[in-house]
Amino acid sequence: MYEKKPIGWKKHLDFILIDFFLLHISLIAAYLMRFGYGFCEQFYSYIDTAIVISVMFMLVAVFHEGYKNILKRGLYSEFTELAKQDIFIALFAVLWLFVSDRAAMTSRLVIGITFVFDFILSFIFRNILKEHVKKIAKNNAGERSLIVVCLSRKVESFIARIKENNYDYNIQGIIIADKDMKGEEIIGIPVVANASEAVEYICRSWVDEIFIGKITNDSMPEFVGELKRSCRQMGIADHTMLLPVGSDPENYVTERIGGFMVLTHSAAIVTRRDMILKRIMDILGGLVGCLITCVLFVFVAPLIFIASPGPIFFSQQRVGRNGKPFKIYKFRSMYMDAEKRKAELMAQNKIQDGMMFKMDDDPRIIKGIGHVIRDLSIDEFPQFFNVLKGDMSLVGTRPPTLDEWVKYELHHRRRLAIKPGLTGMWQVSGRSSITDFEEIVRLDTKYIDEWSIGLDIKIILKTVLVVLKKDGAQ
Repeated sequence: MYEKKPIGWKKHLDFILIDFFLLHISLIAAYLMRFGYGFCEQFYSYIDTAIVISVMFMLVAVFHEGYKNILKRGLYSEFTELAKQDIFIALFAVLWLFVSDRAAMTSRLVIGITFVFDFILSFIFRNILKEHVKKIAKNNAGERSLIVVCLSRKVESFIARIKENNYDYNIQGIIIADKDMKGEEIIGIPVVANASEAVEYICRSWVDEIFIGKITNDSMPEFVGELKRSCRQMGIADHTMLLPVGSDPENYVTERIGGFMVLTHSAAIVTRRDMILKRIMDILGGLVGCLITCVLFVFVAPLIFIASPGPIFFSQQRVGRNGKPFKIYKFRSMYMDAEKRKAELMAQNKIQDGMMFKMDDDPRIIKGIGHVIRDLSIDEFPQFFNVLKGDMSLVGTRPPTLDEWVKYELHHRRRLAIKPGLTGMWQVSGRSSITDFEEIVRLDTKYIDEWSIGLDIKIILKTVLVVLKKDGAQ
């Protein structure tokens, strides 16, 4: 029988409960410090505040992931994570006070003292609890015997990694699958058997669980299959490593698809929480952007129509996330025959290999108003409708046209692993001054690999500065 370990926030429920308790102790202490033991007129408003803080605490605990890897964090990392958690809860609490019109009935001093007390108490108790948990795990390690099965090639790094991240097991021995190294020691752990003796050793020894490393030799699958079947017959839990040593586990997840357990790999794997936050940011930004677009339309539309009679908006088929086509919208900044004249101007294209189209003094741009709205990036504002619709994001990669898409090589397609954006890494790194498409791909790939909500905010702020300075605008 194997006891399945909790995952996610449930894994550290002990830390969460203690933090929850300390938060309320801090609120009570702050209240007593401010009002003493007497009954104040606003007493019941503090009960409401306690309820709201409780709800906010649980939401932050579940979605902020502040308890992830808590046992591995040092003092500085713990300090910063705890500070972020308390700041989030405090901001939500203050926002609720103003929205609910209770700000006048609640002392801001009490709220401030609450979170100062909570930070100090939680920091102290978290570190005490961490040492206690590690000590218990170390003392109990001898109660769970683990046998590691792996190849000789990377056995030292493999065992070292297990020992570094192990709090639960006592590694009793190693079985080397491709060599007879019985009797030797590796990082202080004895080699207890070879492949032919593995099942017999496990049957006759104290073994709670076995851990089978990634074994890729051609002759090994049969051995691994037989070993796993034997363990099941004996009722011994077996763990099989899914990734080769040296792989980045951040890019892999296990999940169920159609009733099957699968190992999923992607260029970048993010949590649902992060995607929800990104979408919320897109919706809020899209709403604001659409309102600004409506205001701009009043002034820009007549000028465009006078300079070049025709539609005010320009729409074009583009390629979005993972190759999904969509229609992009812009204020029209070019003459009506711009698409037809593009082929004639390809010889003046600044982008190598024609993977994108950029040129100086493009004659297709409407004289006067066309240059103004492009210099100020006003032509891009209707794309906020695409953001609100979900075809695009505020930050992402530039969506290619259909003729650019057909020229893509394999590594170019990685740019489309995320939604295209109004702005992105390469736009704030030089915009039109970058003429090497491979450099654009490199910057977009860097963005995908390093993506975070914080990076999106940083790029948005940089975009505002770039647009105001008109750096690299065409």
